[in-house]
Amino acid sequence: MQRVLVIGISGAGKSTFSRTLAGRTGLPIVYLDKEFWRPGWVQTARPDWRARVEELAAGERWIMDGNYDSSLDLRLPRADTVVWFDYPTLKCVQRALWRAAATYGQVRADMAPGCPERFDLEFLRYIWTFNRKQRPRVVTALAQFGRHLDPVVFR
Repeated sequence: MQRVLVIGISGAGKSTFSRTLAGRTGLPIVYLDKEFWRPGWVQTARPDWRARVEELAAGERWIMDGNYDSSLDLRLPRADTVVWFDYPTLKCVQRALWRAAATYGQVRADMAPGCPERFDLEFLRYIWTFNRKQRPRVVTALAQFGRHLDPVVFR
């Protein structure tokens, strides 16, 4: 286990799991949120983002934390392990709300500088629709680009 993808719905505990796994394995963590967002919650442009993910995935050892289904085609072929948090929507919305309340105004360790925790209705909508919209994309990407993998699925 040298290149681990930790994917799934937001609010499921991916970052907490990644930190624990890194502590036990010594593998470096790549938080995709930290790479994607710029100060003030500005998104990285798509071409720049794909180039950055390609560069990150080229590394020999990593735990890559984050779903970003639009880049699974770059990450899955390089991964030797996938951990998929396939949790119910309501549970993850509740966890995301709790996290926002507990860390409001702070920049979490897994987030980019200049992106303090906030209550974000768009983000909550993303979680609310994840299992209906993004989950099928994850299933398709695993079948297409991750045939060599046997995902560890938490439900």
